[in-house]
Amino acid sequence: MFIKGMDISTLLEEEACGAKYYDNGVVQDLFAILKAYGTNSVRLRLWNDPYAPDGTPYGAGTNDLDKVIVLAERAKKYQIGYLLDLHYSDFWADPGKQTTPKAWQGMNEDELEAAVYQYTKEVMQTLKDKDLLPEMVQVGNELTNGLLWPSGRKLEFDRIAKYLNAGIRAVREIQADIPIMIHLDNGGFNEMYVEWFDEFTKRAEPFDIIGLSYYPFWHGAMEDYRDREGKPLDQLKGMATKPELVEKLDYPMTKEGQTTFMKDLMELIADIPGGEGFYYWEPAWIPVPGCGWATEAALAYTGEKGPGGNEWANQALFDYNGNALPVLAVIRDFNRQNCK
Repeated sequence: MFIKGMDISTLLEEEACGAKYYDNGVVQDLFAILKAYGTNSVRLRLWNDPYAPDGTPYGAGTNDLDKVIVLAERAKKYQIGYLLDLHYSDFWADPGKQTTPKAWQGMNEDELEAAVYQYTKEVMQTLKDKDLLPEMVQVGNELTNGLLWPSGRKLEFDRIAKYLNAGIRAVREIQADIPIMIHLDNGGFNEMYVEWFDEFTKRAEPFDIIGLSYYPFWHGAMEDYRDREGKPLDQLKGMATKPELVEKLDYPMTKEGQTTFMKDLMELIADIPGGEGFYYWEPAWIPVPGCGWATEAALAYTGEKGPGGNEWANQALFDYNGNALPVLAVIRDFNRQNCK
């Protein structure tokens, strides 16, 4: 199966703030629309404790386990599978920040390993008890510079592998045949992937899939993706948002440019040996008041400057009013078997 996936992790917050989604002018459940346009999997991120000590949510979906369960149940209703994305952090984990969860601060190396194992196993057991096991598990998010900083920073590959192996073992103990993904960013930088995975695989428990983030205005030409170890799955961000970046792209910032880009991307993935498909990041994150990438509490936690609004809406697959864009039909109609 060629995966046509969507990361819809902010959906519950979007809906709570008033977002509605339309197909041909008719309001529908987002899952129903995505299903009709060929989506066969969704990606759900999980943060350990996305709340300030006083209980104020961090926003951007505030994706704790309860919210993952609600979204997984809705996906199941529409016979859509899901990828569980374990960040091992209380908020965004990416190459610029891999903050150790508040509850794990001050732990030593062995204690962190045990915490990753126990947390992962408890999450998986909870999902299994509810008959909601994911079809794939992503152990860590954009791990290029490691995880659980400062202990597991890049170049500390013994520690990186130790922590990730703990998560892998925990997943396998609950369900041995669930595919496991290891995910980096910078999808056009083949040399970095070779270096990183050369180091990691010397120390790693068996895993199944390499996931890569591909942002076309940062990560180079599509052709740079071809040379990769393992099986890529792509979490991607769509079109460029700044005029000075547009010159780097072959696709105009229009509906037509978006559809052409997506068609070319799917054909490229299908042509890569072992290319399994894609997950489009946050296709439904449209601008509604109160739904942004970080609340004031989150900004205080991360030390970043605000405002924490929506910087993604012009790269979604729905317009600002929630109407499905033509690119969804291109995704629906794509058939790997028709590629040369």
